[in-house]
Amino acid sequence: MTARRLGREGPAVGPIALGCMGMSEFYTPVPEREAIATIHRALELGVTLIDTSDMYGRGENEKLVGRALRNRREHAVLATKTGMLRRADDPSWRGRDGRPAYVRAAIDASLRRLGVDHVDLYYLHRVDPQVPIEETVGAMAELVRAGKVRRLGLSETTADQLRRAAAVAPIAALQSEYSLFTRDVEQNGVLAAARALGVTLVAYAPLGRGLLTGAVRETATLADDDLRRRVPRFDDANLAHNLALVDALAALARERGCTPAQLALAWVLTQGEDVVALPGSERVTHLEENARAADVVLDPATLARIEAALPPGAAAGGRIR
Repeated sequence: MTARRLGREGPAVGPIALGCMGMSEFYTPVPEREAIATIHRALELGVTLIDTSDMYGRGENEKLVGRALRNRREHAVLATKTGMLRRADDPSWRGRDGRPAYVRAAIDASLRRLGVDHVDLYYLHRVDPQVPIEETVGAMAELVRAGKVRRLGLSETTADQLRRAAAVAPIAALQSEYSLFTRDVEQNGVLAAARALGVTLVAYAPLGRGLLTGAVRETATLADDDLRRRVPRFDDANLAHNLALVDALAALARERGCTPAQLALAWVLTQGEDVVALPGSERVTHLEENARAADVVLDPATLARIEAALPPGAAAGGRIR
């Protein structure tokens, strides 16, 4: 894989990253041995940016990633996040905490769960509306100076929040949802701000939470606790419309000799050398399919046909943030 850099001076990573969230919850968790095999295979394939968060599985995902990276830590660019809160008695509840004291405690807890002495990229998972972002990022910058964190990232910020954060400390990466079904960053100034600041866009849910793969044809096939049951694009009222778009993408993929997932990921990568795609992969077979998207070359004519088939705003139903 042709490497891409996190920020102007950050480490080189593969253009496809590995999101580990679904290994622990939200979709259909897989046996630990399979999840660990997927992480190991990712490193072999050059999928070096390994992404987790302290809220995935309420810390269990970090423990899993830590076990997988034992004796392989030097081969991974390890990213985790903080700032989102969970409650054991209500799995759907979300809170935010960007207080400096919380950030300092959170990194120590993450390092313990991961079994490492530092992480390569530390994201603020969501901005706390009660705490100025300058205060939160200032505390995160202290962690860099302490050697607990190498570089800083943000997730789902506005363009103004990104600029304010970058005025406090260098920001290497901004994680935002970006796919053929979600193109908000092109229209709200976020992508332009990131590029002006030299911040790499890490595109999460680049496969539309699996919808763009064509694998989900009926909402009824999803488990009762599957996150996608709360995503409006999977509602019965919207799904038929969205699957027609997916079928158009699949037809183009067949012409190119690739899968719809590979075509969707290749489209994301074609949006700029400063974009890294972050699909979630729980199984080796899915990981290998996604990794091969880095080899799919899209010429201008194919890109134009994709744009015509799936223009901005084509998907029915919103996303969740």
